[in-house]
Amino acid sequence: MSSKLFAVFGVLVVLSMLLGACAAPAPQVVEKVVTQVVEKEKIVEKAVVQTQVVEKQVTQVVEKEVQVTAEPKTQVVYNTYQSDPEPRKADEALVKQFMEMNPNIEVTQSTVAHEDFKQAIRAYLTSSTPPDVMTWFAGNRARFFIDKGVIMDISDVWEKEGWNSSYPKGFKALSTVDGKQYFVPTSYYWWALYFNKTVLEKYGIEPPKTFDELLTACDTLNENGVAPIAIGSKAPWTLAGWFDYLNMRTNGPEFHINLMLGKEKYDDPRVKKTFENWKALLDRKCFMPDAASYQWQEVVPNMVQGKAAMYLMGQFVMDSIPKENQKDFDFVRFPIIDSSMPIGEDAPTDGFFAAAKAPHPEAAKALLGFFGSKEAQTYFAKTLNRLPTNTEVDTSIFSPETQKGIELLKGADYIAQFYDRDTTPEMAEKGMAAFQAFMSDPTKIDQILAQLEKERAQIFADQQQ
Repeated sequence: MSSKLFAVFGVLVVLSMLLGACAAPAPQVVEKVVTQVVEKEKIVEKAVVQTQVVEKQVTQVVEKEVQVTAEPKTQVVYNTYQSDPEPRKADEALVKQFMEMNPNIEVTQSTVAHEDFKQAIRAYLTSSTPPDVMTWFAGNRARFFIDKGVIMDISDVWEKEGWNSSYPKGFKALSTVDGKQYFVPTSYYWWALYFNKTVLEKYGIEPPKTFDELLTACDTLNENGVAPIAIGSKAPWTLAGWFDYLNMRTNGPEFHINLMLGKEKYDDPRVKKTFENWKALLDRKCFMPDAASYQWQEVVPNMVQGKAAMYLMGQFVMDSIPKENQKDFDFVRFPIIDSSMPIGEDAPTDGFFAAAKAPHPEAAKALLGFFGSKEAQTYFAKTLNRLPTNTEVDTSIFSPETQKGIELLKGADYIAQFYDRDTTPEMAEKGMAAFQAFMSDPTKIDQILAQLEKERAQIFADQQQ
């Protein structure tokens, strides 16, 4: 009995030990399971967050790429004859301003020497792809190409920019053919007899107001070894200036303009009188020698150095005089020959046009609109002292020189353009060749005028056909 009880007691002890061993680890299993579940949840949460961040970054990169992409710029070709240093600098500055205001337009600017440009313009305009915009001269020089149909009608630009009211009627008339506008006149300038103040004062010479005073000044200057009048006629348009003024002062501006229009004859005794007055200047040795060997700019240093005293030239001559020397120069109206004659003055007008076959017509019109604006003309008036055509420009910005030039023109009875702008290109070419021939041999006035009249008759007869 006791042995059975002992056995039962032993079994119970073993069972209790087994139960103890089994019950103790149970909570640890549960804790592990819970821990693993929590860790799995954290991993899932991190994975989702990372996926969202990556997706956002990719989206942002795509958006930036779209913003950088831009449409190609419209290319505009602009050919200009503003080749002298100061006008070229101002011209390039205006183009830069335009491109800053119009970032979708790229202007390719081609600057050509003045005389070369005048020879090349016909080739430009007859090309299948001409330059879009070009500089040129108002009056008959523009009319010649308008009549040939190679200059664009820009009446819509005039209307859009409000120029029909902000431009004087005279400048609008210079730009109009058959009621349509083809040209943008942007600046004009006076011609006058410029002189070195120091030189004239040194020899007690007053700026000449009459032709006789001019001849006397020539005598005094020659006696002192100074060339009275500088002139460079390698390009003969400088001689055309002398013919304009001598003819207007001798016969009046009405006769002069009628001669330009082919309504008067070159062998008229009145024209001969003009050449006789011109010959008087040559006989008194008023002009520096070898004029035909020099371009007009090449004789400016003679004026600056005091080797020459006077120069009949447009206001742009001041562009070629160093700024530190400009205070030494002034100008006077071309001397009066016959006080009974009305006073005529040359005031050439410059501007711009677009080619009729311009590859980029709308961009070309935008550039023309800028060139004719108050802002662009104000810049030219400030930097080059050119007179603006747009009446919206504030006149208080004008320098004393400009104010004097305005007064000179206000005192005129008639404003002409210039010989090669007031007559036809063909007649201008023949006329300027004749002026060169006269300067070479002033004894052949009759032969020169007879030949000029023959050419005038033929040129204007051809135009009427």
